[in-house]
Amino acid sequence: MASKITQWVNVTDKTGEFKRQVSSFRDWISNEPGAKYPPEKGRYHLYVSYACPWAHRTLIARKLKGLEDIISFSAVHWHLAEGGWRFPTKGEDVPGENAVPDPIEGHEDFTHLRHVYFESEPEYSARFTVPVLYDKKTKRIVSNESSEILRMIGTGVFDDLVDEKYRGLNLYPQDLQSQIEENHTWMYDLINNGVYKSGFATTAEAYERNVKSLFEALDRVEQELAKPKAGPYYFGKALTEVDIRLYVTLIRFDPVYVQHFKCNLRDIRSGYPNIHLWLRNLYWREPAFKDTTQFEHIKWHYTRSHTNINPLSITPLGPLPDVLPLDEEVPAVKTALSKV
Repeated sequence: MASKITQWVNVTDKTGEFKRQVSSFRDWISNEPGAKYPPEKGRYHLYVSYACPWAHRTLIARKLKGLEDIISFSAVHWHLAEGGWRFPTKGEDVPGENAVPDPIEGHEDFTHLRHVYFESEPEYSARFTVPVLYDKKTKRIVSNESSEILRMIGTGVFDDLVDEKYRGLNLYPQDLQSQIEENHTWMYDLINNGVYKSGFATTAEAYERNVKSLFEALDRVEQELAKPKAGPYYFGKALTEVDIRLYVTLIRFDPVYVQHFKCNLRDIRSGYPNIHLWLRNLYWREPAFKDTTQFEHIKWHYTRSHTNINPLSITPLGPLPDVLPLDEEVPAVKTALSKV
């Protein structure tokens, strides 16, 4: 484990490689008889950060599945310091819906997310990560593994509690499960985690190796999205976990990862036309994506929390706008299209 919360690579690791922590809480909400955590309205709470792509996954799924009145949520402050994620204080002006002090009864004195962790496990000694799926009844963390929270929310576990119009959406449909898992494997390692392995690398060798692999993976996504399809999503007509897990990384790519993590071989808006169109379709045409994307949190968190990368905490103004409209392109792309 690194010696400081904001020290992302262990100082004793001479490879310079960023290695992501394995999640500690791995229980499941289940509608099986006798389940430890059954689906119930109002029982569960999500702690998230708008800045964090891993937490963003769960907010998108929550909205897509119509769970706003079933699972409550709150957002931590965008700044990550030595104490870990903290809750906004009462009266503090923090942008974003539900960026508030810990709203759970009995947590009135909780100032940081770490207090929620210690409530569940007093000897907890790893990172205090988001998202956290919390059970108000037992006062315990159910899960802090984003992929598993996404799976719980995005399938049919809560379908008996939501309006009928939301029950038909399954983000992990049976006929696509093998393809979803195959894509998750390389996308997670090379793209979702690849931007971090590039940005947090402490040696040139580690950085160059990972950034090259990242862009090779983006090339692969671009080729896949260039194929004729009957719908706007990664697999055509079916909106799946793959779209969500890719989106949360790629919506941050141009505003943050290009400059802050030195992922600058190309940007999305001028270098990947098919990814750019897919990304904007999700942002502008699916409210669950746009409404949960909070660019102030995203930009401020990375550029003002990662002082080892950006010691002066100056947040770049561009690119402008954060997301281009569907009918707009950057000048380089306009010029290229005019010549076709």
